[in-house]
Amino acid sequence: MSLLLSREMSFYLNRLRQLHLRLRDHLYRHMRAQNPAALAQVSHDVGGDTQYAIDAHLETLLIDLCREWAHESPFVLIAEGIGDDGWYPLPEGTPAREAEFLLIVDPIDGTRPIMYDKRSAWLLSAIAPNFGRETTLEHGLLAMQTELPTTRCYLAYHLWAVRGQGAHAELHNMLTGEIQPVPLAPSRAESLEHGFASFVKPFPEGKRAIVELESAFWARTLGASVNPLVFDDQYASTGGQLFELMSGRDRLIADIRPWAFARMGLEVSPLTCHPYDICTALIAQELGVQITDLHGEPLRTPLDIRAPVGWIGYANAALRRKYEPVLLELLWG
Repeated sequence: MSLLLSREMSFYLNRLRQLHLRLRDHLYRHMRAQNPAALAQVSHDVGGDTQYAIDAHLETLLIDLCREWAHESPFVLIAEGIGDDGWYPLPEGTPAREAEFLLIVDPIDGTRPIMYDKRSAWLLSAIAPNFGRETTLEHGLLAMQTELPTTRCYLAYHLWAVRGQGAHAELHNMLTGEIQPVPLAPSRAESLEHGFASFVKPFPEGKRAIVELESAFWARTLGASVNPLVFDDQYASTGGQLFELMSGRDRLIADIRPWAFARMGLEVSPLTCHPYDICTALIAQELGVQITDLHGEPLRTPLDIRAPVGWIGYANAALRRKYEPVLLELLWG
């Protein structure tokens, strides 16, 4: 697959790793020197999605680092806060059709938890060959995600995958610089009982419809019980949710917000998952996690910053076989 790009895959992997670690280390130092209230100030609004001071700070550095990279290879950066539609060819003035590749990035996935120093956010990115506006997540050849830890944490994960070559993970010590390779293994459980399984609903919008479907799903799959059999975790970060599936902590994640908004007759909210939020699904898939759209099909969303994405993740194929029919019937039956 690397023949679709002009250089060996190792070049893109090393360059992307440098970008990730520089951004992560800068943010970690910045957060430890700041008053958390300053990070949580509203910066501006982009297409109805609020950007906070912490977002604006890292986006500026992202663009600067990408400009450096573009001196070696022209590419299109796809991210919030740049250009009219998130597509930004580099070096500036380069026609998008002449770009060697596309780089989609979410500098901070999980802004709200990290800006209050509550829980790690994630830096997400993926590289795909340049097929113009027809490029989708399925074309991605390389994905990388890096944990952005809170100021109370000193360990952070760094993950990547090349399509067809498996996934890799490291644990980085933020204080000593030590790097240790670590295994990642999704859950092999064949049932959701006594594990974490969540329907994503971090915001008030669409919550009623999601809860109604979720309640029907649990009634069908668990029946009545006074014992808690399944646990819910509202991690307000798609990258974080993917990591929980990859690391064996969660067994099912269902983000059906676009479906819920449509069912309630609401305008599709900007507060859904977008392509840049789930651009690292490739890493999970290389580990055997089953990722689908809300119809049970592969994610074929375009590489942009606006498209609402609904998705379902099962930790393994056995869980998908058992629970997907019920879930799809409730969604569309």
